[in-house]
Order: sequence, then C-alpha cells, then structure tokens
Amino acid sequence: MQSNEKKVALVTGANTGVGFQVAKALANNGYTVFVGSRDLQKGEAAVAEIDGDAKAIQINITDSTSINNAVKQIESEFGYLTLLVNNAAISNAGKPGRTMEEVLGAQRASIAPLEEMRTVWDTNVFGTLAVTQAFLPLLRKASAARIVTVSSALGSLAINANPDNPYRDNFDAVYGASKTALNGIFLSLAIELESTNIKVNLVSPGFTATALNNFQGTDTVEEGSLEPIRVALSEDIPTGSFTGPANFAGTDNILLW
Repeated sequence: MQSNEKKVALVTGANTGVGFQVAKALANNGYTVFVGSRDLQKGEAAVAEIDGDAKAIQINITDSTSINNAVKQIESEFGYLTLLVNNAAISNAGKPGRTMEEVLGAQRASIAPLEEMRTVWDTNVFGTLAVTQAFLPLLRKASAARIVTVSSALGSLAINANPDNPYRDNFDAVYGASKTALNGIFLSLAIELESTNIKVNLVSPGFTATALNNFQGTDTVEEGSLEPIRVALSEDIPTGSFTGPANFAGTDNILLW
C-alpha cells in the first residue's frame, strides 16, 4: 500500500453514543468510516446524520457469521483496514430499567449471577477480541494501522487499588472486571504487535451519560467522546497506551493501567 492510501475505519457499536461521535469525527477528517451496528437499519439512520464518507455495516460482535461477513464486505471494497475502533459493549445482562446503582449492586463478586457475567464478558471481552482477530489480516495490509479499544477507567487495577479513588466502590465483577480483562488482553496484543505496522491503544471516555449507565453519567456524550476522538485521530500515540479524560480521578491524559 502507498502512504497516501485512503484511510478506512470500522467503528463497532457506532449507531449511537460515543461510537457515533467517533465515527462522525473520523468521517469529518477524511476517513471512509464503516458505521457498525447490530441492526443495519439503525446503522443506516446514523449514517444519514454524518457528513462525509460513511457506510452502514451490520456487525454483531458475538456472532462469528456477522463478523466474517463484515470482514468480507470491507475486504471486497478496499482490501485493507486502517483503523479498527472497538466500541461495542454492554454493562449488564439482567433486568432492564434498573438504575446504575442497582445494576452495580447486583454485580458484586459475592453475588453476581455467573450466567449474566458470562453474557457481559462474551460481548466485552471475547466478542471484542473476536472482531480484532478477524480484522487483523486487513489491518496488516494497510501501510500503517491502528486498533483503538474503548475501555473504562472503572477497569483500571491501579486506580481501583487506590483508597483515595472516589469511584472504587463501583468496581464490580461483571462490567468493571470485564474491562480489566479487556485491558490485559489488549496490552498483550500491543506487546505482540509492537514490531509490526499496527499500533494498539486503549481509551476511557470517563463517566459519560450513555445507555451503559442508564444515562446517569456526569459528562454529556459529546464531552465523553473527546478523548476517544483524540486517540482515534492521533497517529503518533505510542502503542500500548491507556488514557482517559483529564477530569477523571485527577488524571491528565496519562496511563490509567
């Protein structure tokens, strides 16, 4: 591939929330963006609101057939992928309509229903890795490629081990620990790929009001998308980084491990 090749991105879970904001920013900055959505119609509705080169693509990250079909579509249209943004995630698999406090209270390690835990981890951990593994051949074909995975500072062992962290009581065994596992897997991937053309970065949006927390976050989706957008657009960030917004737990775009 030539260094001036068209930049092509896939954002999973991009029909709403942070994923939508990232997809919109990428399209506004010259990328062809595949807007990933489990429901193709919702993806098409999101694309209608994006200026620039955006295409809806159906992808359910827990469905291998859906993942493979998405790979085939992007391969047939471009033959490579410049940027994979792993954004799709769920916070719980229990009774809908509960407050964030109710959800987290039910997901303590001592009482968490294991079946619900498996469901959340199947999306957040195994599904995210499955998508990444499937798209690695296309990422390798780009002249320079990146994998940006939207994680959460709630999964940071360093932050949660600090008694001064005001949010540490929210560290649960289902959602929070799924992000811990995700962080470990993608650090492992960054180490594995550090001698290749592919960079691997993780990013936390901070406490953003989205469906993940029943819209109880303190930051708007536009505010919470700022750091994921910065990381998605930045090509010079060292591989293996995990950053978050400056207002989270006193951090300032520094490593959150």
